[in-house]
Amino acid sequence: MSVDLIFRIAAIGIVVAVLSQLLSKSGRDDMATMVAIAGLVIVLVMVIGVISDLFESVKNVFNLY
Repeated sequence: MSVDLIFRIAAIGIVVAVLSQLLSKSGRDDMATMVAIAGLVIVLVMVIGVISDLFESVKNVFNLY
């Protein structure tokens, strides 16, 4: 896992938070919720690869399978 991934996740979080606040203030709470969900999905897709690598490392360390 690199620091680059952490910075990307933080940047997405900041952008989603700002957009969500702007949409909430303008009365578009439904769109603010959709932006928050989209941000969550994007981050989860980015993290899936890292979690897969983690499980592979654990399997190799403990000689599983």
